[in-house]
Amino acid sequence: METGTPSLFERIGGEAAIEAAVVTFYEKVMADPTLAHFFEHMDMGAQIQKQIRFMTTAFGGAKAYTGKDLRTAHAKLVKERGLNDAHFDAIAVHLHDTLQELGVDEGTNAEVIAVVGATRNDVLDR
Repeated sequence: METGTPSLFERIGGEAAIEAAVVTFYEKVMADPTLAHFFEHMDMGAQIQKQIRFMTTAFGGAKAYTGKDLRTAHAKLVKERGLNDAHFDAIAVHLHDTLQELGVDEGTNAEVIAVVGATRNDVLDR
């Protein structure tokens, strides 16, 4: 990263902001009846930690995400549980709303949603 050019990770607020965002985001997701069933048998503590590492890496932070690639991680949800564009869109809305609540400016929030949007085809296994 160029010196003097803050990463998206830094502009969001760094590790503490990512951690707060992920926890708040999953509270919203688990309260959404169209999404909660995708997570019902997961260890949410472990899921939150994976998501923190993933977002930190995706937004230019130092933690290295070493989990499954997005296509592999979500393929079973697509094939067996019907994960689709409507679910992906709902996730993006919950993330946007979470970042907005945490005071992330709209321009930075839009960049985050663009990064997330770029994963759509991998997440939806197409």
